[in-house]
Amino acid sequence: MTTSDMVKQKPNPLRSLAAYGVHMFTATGAVWGLLSILAILDGNYKMLFVWIIISMLVDGFDGMLARWVDVKKYAANVDGALMDNILDYINYVLVAAFLLLKADLLPESVRLFGACSILLTSAYQFSQTDAKTDDHHFKGFPSYWNFVAVYMLLFRLPPWLNFAVLMFLNVMIFVPIKYIYPSRNSYLPRLTYGLTLLYGVIGIWALLKYPNTPMWMLWASLLYVAYYVVLSLIPKKKANAN
Repeated sequence: MTTSDMVKQKPNPLRSLAAYGVHMFTATGAVWGLLSILAILDGNYKMLFVWIIISMLVDGFDGMLARWVDVKKYAANVDGALMDNILDYINYVLVAAFLLLKADLLPESVRLFGACSILLTSAYQFSQTDAKTDDHHFKGFPSYWNFVAVYMLLFRLPPWLNFAVLMFLNVMIFVPIKYIYPSRNSYLPRLTYGLTLLYGVIGIWALLKYPNTPMWMLWASLLYVAYYVVLSLIPKKKANAN
């Protein structure tokens, strides 16, 4: 073994520290999830939105940071994908289930059933070996239940309509449509990335203005949701051709 080979194999403590630091940054998602649940139990939806925003920012940046510091090499004994799935289940599903139970968003007779339904279907969705495909898509509705529940809270639609939407999306988890992963999308990437950032800005602004959120913000944000769904439904070869 040459001296240069020994240098290459020598551990880099600063890189390892940075890699484990990114994993710890990701792990804070559990804290924001717990604080979200406590805010729901207190009926403090303003603080709920603050914790949701923080958890979404962590979820949005940790993947980029993980690739930047190469966690797979410098923190190889931690399964970042598994940690991410655990935290996503907490923040996207469990928090939403609590909100459905406590915010009177569903008819009382089916409230517990509705909350339990997303826990069960999402457990299936998250545990699929190909839930995230090799070409960076989600297979089936990607359990964005926190978004769904927040929209229900802000729009204040009739509870039975909310329940119908909930049941429809539960079914869509089992329909193998490939939904795009916005930050790693290969179809119209610049437009998608720009619209995703705009959606994030409008969404954060709208949530921070609660309970006086202007309706135009909500409708404007739904334009991005429509774009996301349409782009996901376009046959992938046709999308690449564009």
